[in-house]
Formats: sequence, structure tokens, C-alpha cells
Amino acid sequence: METTLSRRSVVAAAAAASLTAFAGSSFAQEKVKLRLSSPSSATDQRAVALTSVFAPAVADFATFEPHWNAALFKQGTELEAISRGNLDMSIASAQELAEFFPEFSIFSAGYLHKDAAHQKRVFESDLFQPFKKMVEDKLGVKLLTVMYLGRRQLNLRTDKKINTPEDLAGIKLRMPGSEAWMFLGRALGANPTPMAFTEVYTGLQTGAIDGQDNPLPTNRDAKFFEVTKQIVLTSHLVDLNYLTISKKVFDKLSPANQARLQKAADDAAESGRQKQLKLEDELVQFFKDKGLQVYTPNVDAFRARVQKAYLESDLSKSWPKGLVEKINAL
Repeated sequence: METTLSRRSVVAAAAAASLTAFAGSSFAQEKVKLRLSSPSSATDQRAVALTSVFAPAVADFATFEPHWNAALFKQGTELEAISRGNLDMSIASAQELAEFFPEFSIFSAGYLHKDAAHQKRVFESDLFQPFKKMVEDKLGVKLLTVMYLGRRQLNLRTDKKINTPEDLAGIKLRMPGSEAWMFLGRALGANPTPMAFTEVYTGLQTGAIDGQDNPLPTNRDAKFFEVTKQIVLTSHLVDLNYLTISKKVFDKLSPANQARLQKAADDAAESGRQKQLKLEDELVQFFKDKGLQVYTPNVDAFRARVQKAYLESDLSKSWPKGLVEKINAL
């Protein structure tokens, strides 16, 4: 009886797969609209890469429709929108994913990833596969590729020189509202203040916050240099985003178009990665020319405090055992 049921299951699964393939082929004959929502600006390297590399590569079977500056969905709500079927794509952070899956907080931990290349190796490794599957199975969201956002630096409107974490005591440091972000702000020694990205410029201008942390290209694109006085090169987070797509939308594509979309995503991520790395090297002088103080603090002191805070926190209790060591080994 068990054998019969198993065979029936196999036959049923094969029939379903055949119907799915047929439906996908039929669907692929019509262009699919891929609406993406992101708080990023249109000049952000991730945005530029998606519009100049990704969009043309999928143009004959999909229409890429990006909405920047959180114009379509509020920052932090995009994954839920995809899960509900109200959105097709997003640029999601590990911190946002940690709101659903605490294990993801490991990828938001300060001083974990060494650099952009290490970040990419982690995403493509076998150890990351269970994380991808978890997001697909429980949220219906597929993580296509990892996008290098850059090394996050402290950007302050105050004059006080920052050398160690203790120097950040009382500094109102803007952070996105999730607990993973807030924890990082506290670990750095600051007083984290939740605020949407679109409100940061005004917050710095009015003094509602004393500073914010972002990679140098983001600081330039958002013109934060107009309302701040210094950049402290802590490099406390080799930050990343995941380019995501609705699994339901992805599964409707033909296998050939799925492969083309995946390659387009990877190519866009690599293009953005290389341009971001180049920009980071160039922008130190740009900010100095704008009158900002740009300097490197005692990074070892920051690293020691941040790592200690994570290892002693409840966040690390959700991390799979031995994963930190495996990430380091990559």
C-alpha cells in the first residue's frame, strides 16, 4: 500500500510539474511587470546597476519598474508586501530579514564580513543555502543575489573628535527602526535613534539627530555632507543588501528566463559592487574638499567592543552553532 501511494505521489508530482512548466511557458510569452520598491535614491550605485544592467538584460520578457526613495512602500515594509503579493521585488537588508528570522542577525553583526569579496563568498556558499530556503518557504521571497552597499562609516554634525566607543556616549545616532540596527548603534557606544532614511537629511539639519552611519557613496548621494562636519572611518559594517523577488513571480517564468533573470541580477550586483568600491576610494578626498574632517579612529577599540556586545547578547543565541567560524574560514 505504501509503495502504491508513493508511486501515485510521484506520478501526481510529475503531472503537476508538467502543468507548471506549461503554465510557465505560456506566461513567459507575455511580459511580466517587475515592480521594485526601495528607499534608495535613483543615483545610488545599486539603483544605477539595476536600471542600466538588470533592466536591459530582461527587457524582452519583463518590464522592470523601479520606485526609488520609498515612493511605493515605506522602508521596512517591502518584504511583507512581496509576501502578500502586492510587490514583485525589493532590495532587502539582513536587518530586515532578522525581524522575521532571528538567525539572519548574524549577517548584520558588526565586523563580521571582512570585505566585499568575502561577503559574496558567504552568499554563494553552501552554508547560506538553508537561509535562502527559509526565506522562500516561509515568506515566499527569493534572494537572488547579494549587493555590496559599502563599508559603513560614522557621519556626525558635531565637532567632537571620536577615537573610541566611549566618545560616542550621548550621541544620537540615526538607525533604521529594526532591533538589529538599534543593537548595532548601542554596540558602537551611541544612543541609537530610529528614523526613516528619507527623514535623515532634515534630522541632521535640525539637530533631531547628531549623526548617521552609511557608506561614503550614500553620504554623497543623499548630500549629508551639507549638514555634517565629520566622517569617522570606523568601517564597522561591511554592509549588504539582497536583491529579492517574489518566488511566485519567479516560478512563473520559464526555466530559460529564470536563468536569464538570475544572470542579470548577478551581473547588476557585480557592476554595482565594482563601482561602489572605486567610489569609496575616491570619496575621502571629496568630503575633505567639502570641508569635512575625515579620519580613522581606534578601530581595534571599536571592533573589540562591538564583537563582545554581540557575543554576550541574546542575538547570538539564535545563530547556528559554529557558523561564525565557518564564515571566518571562507
